[in-house]
Amino acid sequence: MLGTFQNSHLRIEIKRDAIAIGDSLLKSQQLQQWLWPQSFSSGMPEQLHPGVSFTSSLGPVAIQHQVDTVGPNCLRLLLSQGIDGFHEWYWGDGWVQSRLEGVSLLPLNLAQTLCLLRLQQFLSRPIDSSPQPQN
Repeated sequence: MLGTFQNSHLRIEIKRDAIAIGDSLLKSQQLQQWLWPQSFSSGMPEQLHPGVSFTSSLGPVAIQHQVDTVGPNCLRLLLSQGIDGFHEWYWGDGWVQSRLEGVSLLPLNLAQTLCLLRLQQFLSRPIDSSPQPQN
């Protein structure tokens, strides 16, 4: 793979509990919402689990993701194509931490920072607790 080895470790505060943060990282529908405008391969399961593979794309750059580990407060993805490396996520009540390492031509620290800011923005939206109309 062409590129340089890069690593980045970031941690941010998010005013949500660990369950909400974990759902946004592990539930495919939520993941696709906050990572927009990235597109994802079809056929992703409702929730990520070890062994799941999917591809995300932003313009002409595609990144293959292989779910390696899922725990109550962690997620590890093995990456290939646009990035050869891994992306680890850890979270708890009020915080999320991301560790990204790999060889790539992409500016990984910038991409990781934007990704975390999008997640923070997604989780900062008001929680709709109003009852839904029944049909």
